[in-house]
Amino acid sequence: MSKPSFYNLAWRWHFYAGLFVIPFMVLLSLTGIVYLFKPQLDQLMYAELLEVQPAGVVLSADQQLARLQQALPQVQVSQYLPPESAERSAQFVAQFDGRKTNLFLDPYSGALLGQQDAENNLQAIARALHGELMIGPLGDRLIELAAGWGIVLVVSGLYLWWPRGQGGAGVLWPRLAARGRLFWRDLHAVSGFWGSAVLLFMLLTGMTWTGFWGAQFAGAWNHFPAQMWDAVPQSDQLARSLNSASGQTVAWAVENTPLPQSDPHAAHHGHAAAAPATAERIGLQLVVDTASRLGVHPGYSVTLPGDAKGVFTIAIFADDPRNDATLHLDQYSGKVLADIRWADYGLVARAVESGAMLHEGRMFGLANQLLMLAVCLLILLGSLSGLLMWWKRRPQGRFGVPPLRHDLPLWKGGVAIMLGLGLLFPLVGASLLLALLLEWIGQRLTRRGAEAVAG
Repeated sequence: MSKPSFYNLAWRWHFYAGLFVIPFMVLLSLTGIVYLFKPQLDQLMYAELLEVQPAGVVLSADQQLARLQQALPQVQVSQYLPPESAERSAQFVAQFDGRKTNLFLDPYSGALLGQQDAENNLQAIARALHGELMIGPLGDRLIELAAGWGIVLVVSGLYLWWPRGQGGAGVLWPRLAARGRLFWRDLHAVSGFWGSAVLLFMLLTGMTWTGFWGAQFAGAWNHFPAQMWDAVPQSDQLARSLNSASGQTVAWAVENTPLPQSDPHAAHHGHAAAAPATAERIGLQLVVDTASRLGVHPGYSVTLPGDAKGVFTIAIFADDPRNDATLHLDQYSGKVLADIRWADYGLVARAVESGAMLHEGRMFGLANQLLMLAVCLLILLGSLSGLLMWWKRRPQGRFGVPPLRHDLPLWKGGVAIMLGLGLLFPLVGASLLLALLLEWIGQRLTRRGAEAVAG
């Protein structure tokens, strides 16, 4: 039995990895489309919760909170989202009946407009599926692995697509008159070529949010001057603790920054008589006034302190990242302990934040949404055409690993690229080594079986 060539091995990696990645690409594209049109879908589905008729003077944030607690005494409020405009409701996030719940209030009358399960609604489910398959860290690692192998597939797909004397038909545009597998092959190859750059962009920007590679990347590049926290008491938590799979509070650029602590004595100028048990928290309206005074863009949230040493966090993960802001306030004195803006971001953080907004279709309105929709549809086309091409060509009753031409050039460059990607993305590298081991074991078993039959 002849020794399998590099080409056949490379094709098998590409083929098997494709079967692994395609279900994830389909899921990510569909959930991405849902989240992409969040503004329009929310308005369509929850207009009665989001819209109000302006009627006089807006109640203060403290009055709104009091009206909510009067209507629902058992709620434990964790976050407040002030109205973005005169026609919008105020929103509170709270634990209610054992569930994280969004509560909507008329900011003029204080009337409770309704509630929504914060983790069991269309957008929250789409985001949780998109980020971690709704199964926590394991899902996050699977998404990261699929994204990493997606990058490998794009690069190897370009290598396989590379024209070798062919004309434009089947290379730059599909042969629409073709039938059967050739038609689906053209759709797969041509859509893959034209979508390769944007697909790489989507995969790379998505990778920055993953729990392993993304966290390492953020740790390497997200740095702020240490003196920003020199005089600030710090907790053992990072700002990323304010984010969850179903919701984003702080921007990626500040996820690795320390979360400050409040000083129960601060409001009393450090007098020993001011014991923590007697310290009083500042009003919610004072936090809102601070945000207005410091020019925080509308659309921000206020996260309330979780315990006696927690802080108020004013944060906006803005459509235009130049409006990003993350502020931490002492809950007793109202002192601003940290104030991080776009001007404080490094070059990489600015690039990642801009990429994230483009990825989510938020940077330049409807045009950005439609562009990303086209990308998602292109990914779906490439994925489904690849599956159909395999299904049509597979032998009856067999898995049908397709053969590969043996006249492809530059195979050494292909190996180098694969090794480079394996080093750049450790989960991909580890799975690649596993695939090589399985391939080697399979060859040994096949060879022994053939020798046994021959003997």
